[in-house]
Amino acid sequence: MKNTFLLLYFLLFTVFAFSQVTKDHDSTAIFVLDKMADIIGDLESVSFDLNNSIDRINTENNIEKHYSKCSVSFSGPNKLMAKIQGTDGNKGFWYDGEYLSYYNFDENNYVTLDAPETTLEMIDEMHINYDFQFPAADFFYPNFTDDMMEQFDSIQFLGKKLIGDEECYHIMATNSDLNVQLWISSKTYLLPKHFVMIYKNKSNLQYEATFSNWNLNPNIPDSVFDFLPPPNAHLISILKKS
Repeated sequence: MKNTFLLLYFLLFTVFAFSQVTKDHDSTAIFVLDKMADIIGDLESVSFDLNNSIDRINTENNIEKHYSKCSVSFSGPNKLMAKIQGTDGNKGFWYDGEYLSYYNFDENNYVTLDAPETTLEMIDEMHINYDFQFPAADFFYPNFTDDMMEQFDSIQFLGKKLIGDEECYHIMATNSDLNVQLWISSKTYLLPKHFVMIYKNKSNLQYEATFSNWNLNPNIPDSVFDFLPPPNAHLISILKKS
């Protein structure tokens, strides 16, 4: 009986261990993701526009699309400016390496918060503490490809496809919860052009975004990242998430 139990335990452990490590990651897809991450990581500054849509369930239990457009600028390791306009309102973020300022254009109010010393640390901390969302931030993390490989069971190269009039590499990454598809420009600079996230366990709700107007290594004055409250703007306070 004991030998039977040990054999069953060994078989179950083997199957479990195998299921934990088995992943299907296409080498071409990984190569394209690595090249894109390397190019973005080597930039000293960048600006781009992002048009996106997000699905939400409304009060009548129907899927409703919400649209927004963003203008984003990064400079060095500790400068960020993002302005967002959409159905959820008009707002902006300014980060100068010491402070993050959030301004609501519609309500004419703002808050300024102490922030970590680098942009990526700031993004992480502000998302955790205040649920601030920074457009397309994932693409700027140095471990982007490794994070994709860790999170997704399958990463496949689906060939070259046209987005508008631009030829792109099409990559799909899937796990039990998500289907993520990326279209990365096949031009000299392999930059993201379009991406879609499909939430399998949430009625296949989608987040979709298109990049445009990439400007690589522009000379952006530091003053762009300094926030100056408009006349009559109200200083507010916000609480950290519990």
